[in-house]
This record gives sequence, structure tokens and C-alpha cells, in this order.
Amino acid sequence: MKLSGSYEIPTDKQSVWDALNSPEILQKCIPGCEEFKKNSDTSFTATATNKIGPFNASFTGEIELKDLNPPDSYKIVGQGDSPVGFASGVASVKLEEKSGVTTLTYSVEAQVGGKIAQVGSRLIDMTAKKMADIFFGKFSESISPAGLRPKENVKVSTKSSINKKLLIALGCSVVIGAILLIIF
Repeated sequence: MKLSGSYEIPTDKQSVWDALNSPEILQKCIPGCEEFKKNSDTSFTATATNKIGPFNASFTGEIELKDLNPPDSYKIVGQGDSPVGFASGVASVKLEEKSGVTTLTYSVEAQVGGKIAQVGSRLIDMTAKKMADIFFGKFSESISPAGLRPKENVKVSTKSSINKKLLIALGCSVVIGAILLIIF
């Protein structure tokens, strides 16, 4: 599965970069995150529990930051395991600042397997987007000046494989996360 999007965060790029590398902020923003531990400057361990279809999945995952270009970009590589399946993926994160507003752009490629993959790509896609929205909403609110809200643009596209769980919520990290691990 591929998930991509961008968020305009009403604060400077360095503040966004610092927050993306703060275990405390990430733990508060990742949906269902129970633990987010920094092992080194580029390695983290996280545990999160979320509902995906009929499964209440608790994932424990390892996340590594690669291709660091502070405060402009990096890649997040992660994998997670759960009694209901596994997830792995890569997220690219890019930050650009214009007039005091930082645009965070991300793209995630992820795979899941095991029982969780049997719920279907459509349900996993919807869950991934929801998790990304929750993560980036909380993340942006936690680092933006009071009263200013982020603007979002999220795209989900499914290619031959299905999705992930821990990566855009962590990722996800996002996110991202979201991501998420990666964001989820």
C-alpha cells in the first residue's frame, strides 16, 4: 500500500523537525501509543494498540531513521509484530518552510501480513488514513501557536500489496508516522 499526504503546519521548520524527533511528543500524538522509547539518535522502539476491523491489535515495532538531512528530510524504516500479524514499511518525510509555515510532505510504502491482512485493503486503507489524520492533527496542534490549525492533503492508493499498522502511525511518523505507525 502507498499512502501520501502533506500538512501545512503554522510554525517554523526547525520546530517541526525537533518535534518529529521527540519521543515525548510522538508518544502523545500517535494513536494508541503506549510506549515510545529512544534507543539512540536514530533508533526507536514503540508499542501501540489500535482496532483494525475485528482485531484489537497491539504492535511492538522498531523504527530507524535514515538518510538524515536536518532539518529538511529523512526516511523512517520500521517493522512491527503483533499476535494478529506483522507490518513493515518505509516513509519519506520532507519539510519546506515558506513565510513561517512549514509544509510536511510524506509518502509511505508498507506491507502487512497475517490475520490482519485478511480484513481487506479497503478497511486497512480507511484505518490508515484515519490514523494519519489523528496523528498529524494532534502533532500539529501540539507544536503550532494557539488557535492556528494545520491544513491537510492526504492521498491513499493501493498497489499490489496491502497496508501496514505500525509504520505511518509511527510513522509515521507518520508519521508517521502516521505515522504513523508508520504511523501506525
